[in-house]
Amino acid sequence: MRKALIVWGGWDGHQPKEVAGIFQEVLVKEGFEVEVSDTLDAFADGEKLKGLDLIVPIWTMDKIKPEYVQNVSEAVQSGVGLAGCHGGMCDAFRENVDWQFMTGGQWVAHPGNDGTNYVVNIKHSSSPLTQDIEDFEVSTEQYYLHVDPAVEVLATTRFPVVTGPHSLNKAVDMPVAWTKRWGVGRVYYNSLGHQANIIDIPVVKEMMRRGFVWCAEGKTAAVNGGTHAHA
Repeated sequence: MRKALIVWGGWDGHQPKEVAGIFQEVLVKEGFEVEVSDTLDAFADGEKLKGLDLIVPIWTMDKIKPEYVQNVSEAVQSGVGLAGCHGGMCDAFRENVDWQFMTGGQWVAHPGNDGTNYVVNIKHSSSPLTQDIEDFEVSTEQYYLHVDPAVEVLATTRFPVVTGPHSLNKAVDMPVAWTKRWGVGRVYYNSLGHQANIIDIPVVKEMMRRGFVWCAEGKTAAVNGGTHAHA
Protein backbone atom coordinates (compact mmCIF):
# COMPACT_ATOMS: atom_id res chain seq x y z
CA MET A 1 0.00 0.00 0.00
CA ARG A 2 1.26 3.47 -0.87
CA LYS A 3 2.10 5.67 2.11
CA ALA A 4 1.40 9.39 2.46
CA LEU A 5 2.30 11.88 5.18
CA ILE A 6 0.23 15.04 5.72
CA VAL A 7 1.83 17.66 7.97
CA TRP A 8 -0.40 20.59 8.93
CA GLY A 9 0.00 23.72 11.04
CA GLY A 10 1.23 27.29 10.92
CA TRP A 11 -1.21 30.16 10.40
CA ASP A 12 -4.74 29.10 11.41
CA GLY A 13 -6.37 31.46 8.90
CA HIS A 14 -5.75 28.92 6.16
CA GLN A 15 -7.69 26.27 8.11
CA PRO A 16 -4.86 23.74 7.87
CA LYS A 17 -6.59 21.14 10.02
CA GLU A 18 -9.74 21.24 7.89
CA VAL A 19 -7.76 21.12 4.64
CA ALA A 20 -5.76 18.19 6.01
CA GLY A 21 -9.03 16.36 6.64
CA ILE A 22 -10.15 16.86 3.03
CA PHE A 23 -6.80 15.72 1.67
CA GLN A 24 -6.78 12.68 3.95
CA GLU A 25 -10.19 11.66 2.66
CA VAL A 26 -9.04 12.04 -0.94
CA LEU A 27 -5.93 9.96 -0.35
CA VAL A 28 -7.71 7.21 1.56
CA LYS A 29 -10.16 6.85 -1.34
CA GLU A 30 -7.13 6.43 -3.60
CA GLY A 31 -5.87 3.57 -1.48
CA PHE A 32 -3.15 5.36 0.50
CA GLU A 33 -2.18 4.60 4.06
CA VAL A 34 -2.20 8.14 5.48
CA GLU A 35 -0.37 9.51 8.50
CA VAL A 36 -1.45 12.97 9.67
CA SER A 37 0.80 15.08 11.89
CA ASP A 38 0.45 18.56 13.42
CA THR A 39 4.16 19.00 14.15
CA LEU A 40 7.14 19.74 11.94
CA ASP A 41 8.99 17.10 13.93
CA ALA A 42 7.34 14.70 11.47
CA PHE A 43 10.22 15.72 9.18
CA ALA A 44 12.90 14.74 11.73
CA ASP A 45 13.41 11.14 10.54
CA GLY A 46 14.93 11.31 7.08
CA GLU A 47 14.97 7.56 6.54
CA LYS A 48 11.29 7.31 7.41
CA LEU A 49 10.50 10.03 4.90
CA LYS A 50 12.33 8.08 2.18
CA GLY A 51 10.00 5.15 2.86
CA LEU A 52 6.95 7.22 1.89
CA ASP A 53 5.38 7.68 -1.53
CA LEU A 54 4.00 11.17 -0.92
CA ILE A 55 4.52 14.14 1.40
CA VAL A 56 1.76 16.77 1.65
CA PRO A 57 2.74 19.94 3.55
CA ILE A 58 -0.04 22.25 4.79
CA TRP A 59 1.95 24.75 6.85
CA THR A 60 1.86 28.54 6.39
CA MET A 61 4.15 31.37 7.55
CA ASP A 62 6.48 29.72 10.03
CA LYS A 63 10.10 28.80 10.57
CA ILE A 64 11.62 25.37 10.09
CA LYS A 65 14.85 23.72 11.11
CA PRO A 66 17.25 23.53 8.14
CA GLU A 67 17.81 19.84 8.79
CA TYR A 68 14.08 19.17 8.39
CA VAL A 69 14.11 20.82 4.98
CA GLN A 70 17.17 18.77 4.08
CA ASN A 71 15.37 15.58 5.11
CA VAL A 72 12.36 16.40 2.94
CA SER A 73 14.59 17.44 0.07
CA GLU A 74 16.59 14.22 0.16
CA ALA A 75 13.39 12.16 0.31
CA VAL A 76 11.96 13.93 -2.72
CA GLN A 77 15.24 13.64 -4.58
CA SER A 78 15.08 9.88 -3.99
CA GLY A 79 11.63 9.65 -5.60
CA VAL A 80 9.08 10.55 -2.91
CA GLY A 81 6.38 12.87 -4.26
CA LEU A 82 5.73 16.34 -2.83
CA ALA A 83 2.34 17.98 -3.41
CA GLY A 84 0.50 20.88 -1.83
CA CYS A 85 -1.45 24.06 -2.31
CA HIS A 86 -1.74 27.77 -1.58
CA GLY A 87 0.29 29.16 1.33
CA GLY A 88 0.53 25.69 2.86
CA MET A 89 3.33 24.83 0.46
CA CYS A 90 4.54 28.01 -1.26
CA ASP A 91 4.28 30.44 1.65
CA ALA A 92 5.36 27.93 4.26
CA PHE A 93 8.83 29.10 5.28
CA ARG A 94 9.67 32.55 3.92
CA GLU A 95 13.20 32.53 5.32
CA ASN A 96 14.17 29.18 3.79
CA VAL A 97 15.22 29.49 0.16
CA ASP A 98 16.00 25.76 -0.05
CA TRP A 99 12.31 25.03 0.52
CA GLN A 100 11.35 27.58 -2.12
CA PHE A 101 13.81 26.13 -4.64
CA MET A 102 12.37 22.65 -4.10
CA THR A 103 8.71 23.65 -4.31
CA GLY A 104 9.08 25.93 -7.33
CA GLY A 105 7.76 29.25 -6.08
CA GLN A 106 6.99 31.68 -3.28
CA TRP A 107 3.90 33.82 -2.64
CA VAL A 108 4.51 37.58 -2.64
CA ALA A 109 1.03 39.18 -2.91
CA HIS A 110 -2.70 38.66 -3.44
CA PRO A 111 -4.04 41.99 -4.81
CA GLY A 112 -7.69 42.38 -3.89
CA ASN A 113 -7.35 39.88 -1.04
CA ASP A 114 -10.02 37.23 -0.46
CA GLY A 115 -13.15 37.43 -2.59
CA THR A 116 -11.38 38.46 -5.81
CA ASN A 117 -13.20 37.13 -8.86
CA TYR A 118 -10.93 35.69 -11.54
CA VAL A 119 -10.59 32.97 -14.14
CA VAL A 120 -8.28 29.98 -13.94
CA ASN A 121 -7.10 29.16 -17.45
CA ILE A 122 -6.14 25.54 -18.00
CA LYS A 123 -3.12 24.85 -20.21
CA HIS A 124 -3.69 21.70 -22.23
CA SER A 125 -0.52 19.83 -23.10
CA SER A 126 0.85 16.32 -22.90
CA SER A 127 0.30 16.33 -19.14
CA PRO A 128 -2.50 14.00 -17.99
CA LEU A 129 -3.15 16.31 -15.05
CA THR A 130 -5.29 18.73 -17.08
CA GLN A 131 -7.09 16.30 -19.37
CA ASP A 132 -10.83 17.11 -19.65
CA ILE A 133 -10.57 20.05 -17.22
CA GLU A 134 -11.87 23.36 -18.60
CA ASP A 135 -11.29 26.98 -17.59
CA PHE A 136 -13.27 27.97 -14.50
CA GLU A 137 -14.03 31.01 -12.35
CA VAL A 138 -13.32 31.37 -8.64
CA SER A 139 -13.82 34.01 -5.95
CA THR A 140 -10.88 33.81 -3.60
CA GLU A 141 -7.33 35.09 -3.22
CA GLN A 142 -5.50 35.48 -6.52
CA TYR A 143 -1.89 34.55 -5.82
CA TYR A 144 0.96 36.53 -7.32
CA LEU A 145 4.09 34.37 -6.98
CA HIS A 146 7.76 34.40 -7.79
CA VAL A 147 8.03 31.24 -9.86
CA ASP A 148 10.89 28.94 -10.88
CA PRO A 149 11.25 29.14 -14.68
CA ALA A 150 11.89 25.38 -14.73
CA VAL A 151 8.31 24.45 -13.78
CA GLU A 152 5.80 23.00 -16.23
CA VAL A 153 2.78 25.29 -15.98
CA LEU A 154 -0.61 23.53 -15.92
CA ALA A 155 -2.91 26.52 -15.29
CA THR A 156 -2.62 30.31 -15.18
CA THR A 157 -4.57 33.43 -14.20
CA ARG A 158 -4.39 36.88 -15.76
CA PHE A 159 -3.14 39.90 -13.77
CA PRO A 160 -4.11 42.63 -13.09
CA VAL A 161 -7.70 42.08 -12.03
CA VAL A 162 -7.73 44.78 -9.35
CA THR A 163 -5.94 48.12 -9.23
CA GLY A 164 -2.58 48.24 -7.47
CA PRO A 165 1.04 49.25 -7.90
CA HIS A 166 1.43 46.40 -10.40
CA SER A 167 -1.38 47.63 -12.65
CA LEU A 168 0.75 49.76 -14.99
CA ASN A 169 2.87 46.78 -15.93
CA LYS A 170 1.73 44.81 -18.94
CA ALA A 171 -0.77 42.02 -18.36
CA VAL A 172 0.85 38.82 -17.14
CA ASP A 173 -0.32 35.24 -16.96
CA MET A 174 0.63 34.00 -13.52
CA PRO A 175 0.98 30.25 -12.94
CA VAL A 176 -1.75 28.75 -10.75
CA ALA A 177 -0.70 25.10 -10.94
CA TRP A 178 2.57 23.51 -11.94
CA THR A 179 4.81 20.48 -11.74
CA LYS A 180 8.57 20.20 -11.49
CA ARG A 181 11.26 17.64 -10.72
CA TRP A 182 13.47 17.55 -7.68
CA GLY A 183 16.01 14.81 -8.19
CA VAL A 184 13.86 11.96 -9.46
CA GLY A 185 10.94 13.06 -7.29
CA ARG A 186 7.82 14.73 -8.65
CA VAL A 187 6.50 18.03 -7.25
CA TYR A 188 2.98 19.42 -7.74
CA TYR A 189 1.67 22.81 -6.59
CA ASN A 190 -1.69 24.57 -6.87
CA SER A 191 -2.11 28.16 -5.63
CA LEU A 192 -5.83 27.69 -4.90
CA GLY A 193 -6.92 26.68 -1.42
CA HIS A 194 -7.15 29.75 0.82
CA GLN A 195 -9.57 27.85 3.02
CA ALA A 196 -11.28 24.48 3.06
CA ASN A 197 -14.31 25.65 1.07
CA ILE A 198 -12.07 26.40 -1.93
CA ILE A 199 -10.41 22.99 -1.75
CA ASP A 200 -13.91 21.46 -1.63
CA ILE A 201 -14.82 22.94 -5.05
CA PRO A 202 -15.05 19.79 -7.23
CA VAL A 203 -12.64 20.95 -9.95
CA VAL A 204 -10.07 22.11 -7.37
CA LYS A 205 -10.33 18.87 -5.42
CA GLU A 206 -9.93 16.91 -8.66
CA MET A 207 -6.82 18.88 -9.58
CA MET A 208 -5.33 18.12 -6.19
CA ARG A 209 -6.29 14.44 -6.41
CA ARG A 210 -4.53 14.11 -9.74
CA GLY A 211 -1.50 15.93 -8.41
CA PHE A 212 -1.27 13.60 -5.40
CA VAL A 213 -1.52 10.45 -7.49
CA TRP A 214 0.92 11.68 -10.14
CA CYS A 215 3.52 12.64 -7.54
CA ALA A 216 3.21 9.33 -5.70
CA GLU A 217 3.55 7.35 -8.93
CA GLY A 218 6.89 9.01 -9.50
CA LYS A 219 8.61 6.82 -6.94
CA THR A 220 7.69 3.64 -8.79
CA ALA A 221 8.71 5.23 -12.08
CA ALA A 222 12.07 6.22 -10.61
CA VAL A 223 12.71 2.71 -9.25
CA ASN A 224 11.70 1.01 -12.49
CA GLY A 225 13.37 3.52 -14.78
CA GLY A 226 16.54 4.24 -12.85
CA THR A 227 17.81 7.54 -11.57
CA HIS A 228 17.03 9.38 -14.82
CA ALA A 229 13.34 8.44 -15.04
CA HIS A 230 11.23 11.19 -16.63
CA ALA A 231 7.87 9.44 -17.11
